[in-house]
Amino acid sequence: MKVYDPTRVRNVVLLGHAGSGKTTMAETMLYEAGAINRRGSIEEKNTVSDYHFIEKEKQKSIFSSFMNLDWRGHKINLIDTPGTSDFVGEVAGPLRVADTAIFVLNAEQGVEVGTDNLWKYTRHYNVPSLFVVNKLDNERSDFWATVEQAKEHYGRQVTVVQFPYSEGNDFHAIVDVLRMTMYEFPDGGGKPDKLPIPDSLEAQAAKLHQELVEIVAENDESLMDVYFEQGTLDEEQMEVGLHQAFVSGLINPLFCSCASKNMGTGRIMGFIDDIAPNPLEGNPPKTDQGEPFQLLQNGESTIFLFKTHSESHVGDLIYFKVYSGSVKPGMDLVNASTGNSVRLGSLYLTEGQKRIEVKELKTGDIGAVVKLKEGEVNDTLVVKGKEVKLEEIVFPSTIIRTAVKLKNDGDEDKLGTALHQIHREDPSIIIEHSQELKQIIIHGQGVEHLGVIEHELQNRYKLDVEFYSPRIPYRETLTSSVVSKYKHKKQSGGAGQFAEVEMLIEPYEEGMVDPKDLKVRNSETHDLPWGGKLVFNNCIVGGVIDNRFMPAILKGIMEKMENGPLSGCCVRDVRVSVFDGSMHSVDSNEAAFKTAARMAFRDGFLKANPQLMEPIYNVEVIVPANYMGDVLGDLGTRRGQIQGMENEGGSLQKIKAQVPLEELDRYATSLKSITQGSATYRRSFSHYASAPYDIQERVMKETSALEEVS
Repeated sequence: MKVYDPTRVRNVVLLGHAGSGKTTMAETMLYEAGAINRRGSIEEKNTVSDYHFIEKEKQKSIFSSFMNLDWRGHKINLIDTPGTSDFVGEVAGPLRVADTAIFVLNAEQGVEVGTDNLWKYTRHYNVPSLFVVNKLDNERSDFWATVEQAKEHYGRQVTVVQFPYSEGNDFHAIVDVLRMTMYEFPDGGGKPDKLPIPDSLEAQAAKLHQELVEIVAENDESLMDVYFEQGTLDEEQMEVGLHQAFVSGLINPLFCSCASKNMGTGRIMGFIDDIAPNPLEGNPPKTDQGEPFQLLQNGESTIFLFKTHSESHVGDLIYFKVYSGSVKPGMDLVNASTGNSVRLGSLYLTEGQKRIEVKELKTGDIGAVVKLKEGEVNDTLVVKGKEVKLEEIVFPSTIIRTAVKLKNDGDEDKLGTALHQIHREDPSIIIEHSQELKQIIIHGQGVEHLGVIEHELQNRYKLDVEFYSPRIPYRETLTSSVVSKYKHKKQSGGAGQFAEVEMLIEPYEEGMVDPKDLKVRNSETHDLPWGGKLVFNNCIVGGVIDNRFMPAILKGIMEKMENGPLSGCCVRDVRVSVFDGSMHSVDSNEAAFKTAARMAFRDGFLKANPQLMEPIYNVEVIVPANYMGDVLGDLGTRRGQIQGMENEGGSLQKIKAQVPLEELDRYATSLKSITQGSATYRRSFSHYASAPYDIQERVMKETSALEEVS
């Protein structure tokens, strides 16, 4: 396999809403470049990129796929990504290593909400981006409406480079205003004929060409001088200026295609070769200290791991990008995260599930390594003695959760191993082993995302599992003060147990004064791991309880706070002042005082007007304007408090609200249903608030029932 110089490498990621035609475009690019002899199709389930069983079954991309092709001496590393928002975690890694993004727009649907979300990621990583309006053969295709939507959403720097001669069933030619040529394709697609632009379209093409010249010239002073002097720019000047403007993110060129008919992809690949940045020119990554990292072709070897995929007969296949120097099989590097030595095994390029072994990869190139004993996504591997760690990929926050359990006991270790591996391969999944809720909870990006995880557990790991609604991590507090007393006395032959504790239990507030009529000998403030505080006051006088038993009393209180009386969840924001009690010279011990304190706290807490607190989340919904009323109405039924609304560009609106977590666990399903899949949302924890009386009563009954069963 040929080893490419960095200047001849292009790293390109395909992005777009589900159904825009990314996978078909990737297939056509491979075919046009001669990397494959026959084009597959989604319907025939034989494309290079969607090769997993579940992708063929669902006929959609679920995982990112890596391919490479040679187009006229340039190596294009092509990454196809899912368009469904449930699988956005699969996009984060590829975007981190790409130097160019191609946004594929459906000519019938225009700019869709999934595209907007992906655009934000490209802005985060400053990835130069171009647009391709695809499916122009669709009967309801509307190229110019799509262009206007793109300009509304992404700015006036979206610049038309091509437009269709005609749309719908008659689509067969593209007018290129950069080269001022019309490309007419044969019926079966492929290599077009270059023809003069028809007289009927010449004025429109000239106008768009002039707009393109002006935007290129205005971003380069020397070209601006030439433009003022000559009134235009020649082809070489245009290429130089367009390259500079594109790399700087000052222009987003827009092209045409019908990937399914093999019309237009060759010109796009030509643009990638001629104009798109090579890895040395792209925006450099940052180190974990926020400093730019310069890619050096002759520098010390540095690679960044950005994706893990496991194959049953091979093991982990870990994808990486070379950010400095070159790498070869057998090379010894150091994991900058752990400091441990790592030896590289065989190196590969991939074309979907096909692996091509290589002997070397140079700066800027993307490859994969197998049997790497130590290495995870976001790790940086460097030569010994080099101290640098590249900035980690930021994965999207989760929006849905489910509890999981085995239907039959005995495979607990196997389940834990499977979930760990699933998280390694998709870090956008969070696995929570909640001691508080006594559940294993999977956090994901949507219902389909959870469905894929369930499919993996059942089919890949052969585990009989059940997904069910997770409990809510409530918090408990009290609203009034109470004095509570408990005597623990036990005699069963030999040494007995005796302890008596009396305490004042109060709601904690910042800056509150010491308890009236009590002398505080010692006060401890504990920041609780689950949020809130516990203030523990020792107010014992006269030695009625020995100081050596105070840690046991605190421990007993903490044990009950970890398993609150109302819901079994944690208690927060309480002050406890222990001021009286008694002990026995023989039968008193730490265990007895721990028990007495736990029972005194429980009894007192239930008498102090306890209050259940529920988690409230900030929610942002991006929704087309025509569904605004439906979404607002649905949020109202979920006890949502609307915080504001604002325009998100074009016909999209952003709704901000605060909603209890209990009402969000299946919100993703509802939102998809009422907006026909056109809306997305994200959420983040905000605060705890008092739960309504009926919810508190219901939770208490459910907790009592569980305690009786156990």
